[in-house]
Amino acid sequence: MSVGAAYDARASEYIALLGDIAHTDARDRALIAAWRDATPGRLLDAGCGPGLWTRLLHDGGRNVLGLDLSGEFVSHARATYPGMPFEQGSFAELPLPDASLGGILAWYSLIHTPPAELPATLAEFSRVLAPGGSALLGFFDGTPREPFDHAVTTAYFWTPDALGEMLEQAGFAITSSERRARTPTEASSRLHASVTATRT
Repeated sequence: MSVGAAYDARASEYIALLGDIAHTDARDRALIAAWRDATPGRLLDAGCGPGLWTRLLHDGGRNVLGLDLSGEFVSHARATYPGMPFEQGSFAELPLPDASLGGILAWYSLIHTPPAELPATLAEFSRVLAPGGSALLGFFDGTPREPFDHAVTTAYFWTPDALGEMLEQAGFAITSSERRARTPTEASSRLHASVTATRT
């Protein structure tokens, strides 16, 4: 089953558990809002799911597009956040011109990408970002490239160093990273990490 179909099959369950910004950790909200405010230009929420992070980006007065493989998520996002643009599509071929974005948020949306396919995805991110544009990636911290049984479909661990190396190979410079344990109120107990990188 494809990643999009796997999320379609469990969309209602996912939305009930994680579909509201109130279900997210305050530190993540603060990080993403600060990144939004420091990143000029049009933004892409790559792997937007039910649209909660797209809404956070939009609430900062930004021009933002939400993109996801799951048709169920896109339908929910359009109904929940009318007037905001959401499209169904793949990271393998983003529906955007070269150098047309100021920033890409990929918050836990690259975790299902097989490691062998990730360089091509990051190259596509690089293609659509203008020089100086920023990418913020959130992911599960663990042994790089190691698969695990995610609740929806197979996912892969990364570390800031390992993912940062791949980003550098795709034309990015790493500007910051973080790693932290979870709190008991978070939906996952797996370690969290993020990387912010600038398109060179």
